Amino acid sequence: MSVLPLVFTSGWASGVNAYAVVLLLGLFGATGLSDDVPQTLQRPEVLITAGVLFLCEAVADKIPYLDSAWDSVHTVVRPLAGAWIGALLAGQSGSLSDVAAGLLGGSTALASHAVKTGTRMAVNTSPEPFSNVVLSIAEDLGVGGIVTFAMFHPLAAAVVAGVLLAAGLVILVLLVSRIRRYLRRRARRREERAAAGASGQPGEAGQPGRTGLAARFRASGRAGPPPD
Repeated sequence: MSVLPLVFTSGWASGVNAYAVVLLLGLFGATGLSDDVPQTLQRPEVLITAGVLFLCEAVADKIPYLDSAWDSVHTVVRPLAGAWIGALLAGQSGSLSDVAAGLLGGSTALASHAVKTGTRMAVNTSPEPFSNVVLSIAEDLGVGGIVTFAMFHPLAAAVVAGVLLAAGLVILVLLVSRIRRYLRRRARRREERAAAGASGQPGEAGQPGRTGLAARFRASGRAGPPPD
C-alpha cells in the first residue's frame, strides 16, 4: 500500500504536536505493533528526547500567552518535523520519493500549525485560562487518536485528518478579527512596558510615578507630593 495517507496524516499531526507524533510512531515501531515505522524513530535517544519535549509542550500549551510564544518558536520546528517524518516513512516503504513525501509532510504540518497558532491567539482574547487547558487536552487526544488510527487504517485516518484540516482553516478565517484584537493587545502591552521602563515608574504607562513627583517637590523645597 502507498505510504501517502500515513505521510499526510503524520504531517497534519506534526503541525499540532510534532513531539507526540515522533514519540507515538517510535513506540509503535519499538513494541512491534507496526512494521512501517523507520528504525530512526525507534532509537532510544530519539524516544527519550521526544518524550521530554512532549512533556514540556504539554505544560506550555496550557498556559495563556506562553502557548502562543511556544507556537511562534515552533513555526519552523513543526513543518521541519513533518517533512522529516514524511521522508523517513517514504524511505521505509519505497513507494514514494523522499522529496515528495517531505514536501507533503512539511506543507501539511505548516497548514495545521497555522490553524493551531491562530486558534490559540483567538482563545487568548478571553480572560479565563480554562479554554486553553481544554483546547490543549483536545489537541493531544486528537493527535494520539489520529496517529494510532493511521497505523491500522491509514486511508481512513487521512480522510479524517483532511476534514479536520479543512474545518480548521475555515474556523481560522472566521477568527481573523479576534486574532487581530489579540495582536493589538500584545503590541499595546509591549508599548506600556517599554514606556514604564523608560520613565522608571511602576504605574500606568505615560503617567508620572510617585517617585518622580516626590523628587520634584523635594527639589522645590516642599515636603512631598500633594495629598491624593
